[in-house]
Amino acid sequence: MSSDVNTSFVLDMQRKLYRWSNEDPDKVFADLFNLVCDRRTLDQAWQRLARNSGSQTPGTDGMTRRMVERQPKGVAGFLVGIREALRSGTYSPEPVRQRLIPKPGKPGKFRPLGIPTLIDRLVQMALKLVLEPIFEADFHPTSYGFRKGRSTHDALERIVRFLHPTKRGPSVYRYVIEGDIKGCFDAIDHHVLMDRVRKRISDRKVLKLILSFLKSGVMIEGTIRHPVAGSPQGGIISPMLSNIYMTALDERYGRWSGCPREPSINAAARRVKDHKKGRSVFYMVRYADDFVVLVDGTREQAEAEKLALAEFLKTELRMELSIEKTRITSVEEGFDFLGYRVVQTKARRTGRRVGNLFIPKSKLNDLRHKIKVMVKEIPTGCSLTDVIGKLNPILLGWRNYYQYATGAYREFNRLDFWIWQRVGRWLKRKHGDPTWPVLRRLYHHRASGQRRQWTEGTKRLRFLSQGGTRRYPAQLIEKPNGWNADQTYAQRESARRFRDAFNSLRHV
Repeated sequence: MSSDVNTSFVLDMQRKLYRWSNEDPDKVFADLFNLVCDRRTLDQAWQRLARNSGSQTPGTDGMTRRMVERQPKGVAGFLVGIREALRSGTYSPEPVRQRLIPKPGKPGKFRPLGIPTLIDRLVQMALKLVLEPIFEADFHPTSYGFRKGRSTHDALERIVRFLHPTKRGPSVYRYVIEGDIKGCFDAIDHHVLMDRVRKRISDRKVLKLILSFLKSGVMIEGTIRHPVAGSPQGGIISPMLSNIYMTALDERYGRWSGCPREPSINAAARRVKDHKKGRSVFYMVRYADDFVVLVDGTREQAEAEKLALAEFLKTELRMELSIEKTRITSVEEGFDFLGYRVVQTKARRTGRRVGNLFIPKSKLNDLRHKIKVMVKEIPTGCSLTDVIGKLNPILLGWRNYYQYATGAYREFNRLDFWIWQRVGRWLKRKHGDPTWPVLRRLYHHRASGQRRQWTEGTKRLRFLSQGGTRRYPAQLIEKPNGWNADQTYAQRESARRFRDAFNSLRHV
């Protein structure tokens, strides 16, 4: 059976599950295990897994994708074996292999990453293909983490929009609560999570499968430990399960941030109504376990909400809010969120206060430190091509993420000159400290229509400033996810007119 047929089957299945879940918020799905075990679902899960470079990373059993492909029966036999184990009830997840990943910008601090076996990753992927569209219909519009069609930039754009002036005057949000939950993923209570899952899923085999992944052990230095709480970071279904769990936090602020299945204008009307009556209004934007709460009220009201939020997390989710790290700051002072610095500043031409995104100094220093260490560790016996091959992916990814920041082009130019010098010093060490004119004749060339840059053969070091910068386009809060992509022409035209009007407002 061709992969196109399997893709079509899975997509059609997901659209139906999403539609049924979206049309009936109280619907409980009973017969899902057969969909998880379906050979077309497993084949599609394998196709997605094989495209990921992580398929070459072994778990505790040492198996990788290439090892499966080299087996006598190949991938087909591998999938048949898993399907039979699932249907017979003999399948059981293996312990995950734990790796400690350094936290960027925090020397000496690590976060644990669990690596399941290849078989477990495949089953988790199949489970995700079936469950994700069901729970997607229940997720709130201001939840952006690990959801189809949503990104960190969408979350940031949503915050910036609420710091802009409106037709009624300046933004009413003066303070922000920067949320920080202690060990969020490690503190997920299995009983609370499964209770939320059971509101939508009644298939006992599926529930047992989910719980078995939560209870699977963790291999730490040769010793297997069985967690009583938490969802292992690194598992394919872990982001979805954490979103299901953290939806309780979205529900707390749903009156003002909006609820699933309702027009965004309803929440806007409630915000305006509460503001006119002098009530506090709290607008939350969340990305996984990172969230901020915009406060329409006084600092005292923000402090009171911070304490109430801590009590809510403790009683409802059995989590602990870090009182020390959860800060309340003025929007004019600014706050960090998802790698950006969000600040409300005065517009140069109008003097009105508007929301802006900046590149934090800590991120600039982190990039410099990373490149400095990387270039220094490259032996001088290597070629300039090797250096360029290591630096270009980092520079391209960094530029793509921060190209929407205010003043990004200026920062990019400064970094370009610093990186140019860093690579030039490496070339000096390589060739026994020649003069700069000698190095320029050897390696500093101009490509067609471009500035001179370090070049060897066909490899050319990228400029961060290459490609320029841009504003992130205004977004509607309702976003397509691939299962609700049946927007009418009128809806698309309405979204286009909104984006054009909002973009024109931002340049006033």
